[in-house]
Amino acid sequence: MPSLADRILSFIPTNAIPPYLASYIPGESPFSTWPVVASMTVTYLAVVFSTREIMKDRAPLKLTTPFRAHNLILSAGSLILMALIGEEVFLNWMKIGTYGSLCVPEAYTNRLELYMMLNYYFKYYEFIDTIFLALKKKPLSFLHVYHHSATAILAFVQLNGRATATWVPAFLNLGIHVLMYYYYFATAGGAKLWWKKHLTTMQILQFIVILAVALFGCEYSKRLLIPS
Repeated sequence: MPSLADRILSFIPTNAIPPYLASYIPGESPFSTWPVVASMTVTYLAVVFSTREIMKDRAPLKLTTPFRAHNLILSAGSLILMALIGEEVFLNWMKIGTYGSLCVPEAYTNRLELYMMLNYYFKYYEFIDTIFLALKKKPLSFLHVYHHSATAILAFVQLNGRATATWVPAFLNLGIHVLMYYYYFATAGGAKLWWKKHLTTMQILQFIVILAVALFGCEYSKRLLIPS
C-alpha cells in the first residue's frame, strides 16, 4: 500500500521542482539566510504596528470569511504536515527504534528535512494571525505579537542545525495548531466548543515534553563529546 507521502507526491510534478525547493539548501532556498529572516521579522512587526495605528480611529473590520478561510487552511495544512512527519518518524522507528529515531543522524531523512522546511515556511504564513487582530482591533498582547517572530527564528535555527530530534517540537506544535486554528475557524462561524479550556493545558504539556526531549538531546551530545 502506498504511503501518505507517496500518494501526495503522485499529484506533484516533482521533476519540475527546482532543487532549492525540493530540499533545504542554505543560501538558495527561500528564507534561508539570517539577513532575510531578520528583514522578514522587522517587516512583520512594522506591518502589525502600522496597521494598529491606521486602525486607531477607524471601525474594526469583521473579515469573518477571510479569517475563517485563513484558519481552516492552517488547521488542515497542520494536520497533513503532522501526518507526514508522523509517518516518516514511524518508518524510522520501525527500523532503528525510539533512541535511533531521536538521536541517529541518518533518521533525519530527506523527506523529514522537507517537512521541517515546510513547517518553517508555515511560520511566516502565521504572521497573518496578528494582522487580522490589528484589523479587527483586538488586543495585541506581547506574547502573541512576538511569539510568531520568535517561532519563525527558532524554526530557522532548528532547520539549519539538522538535529534529528527537532521533529518532536514540530510534530507536537502542529498537533496544537490543528486544534487551535480549527477552534478559531469554528467559533468565528458561531460554534461553541467545550474543549477550549483544555487548549492551554495541552500547550503546557507540549512545552514540558519538548523540554524533556531537549534535555535528553543535550545529555546525548555530552556523551558523544566526552570520552568514556
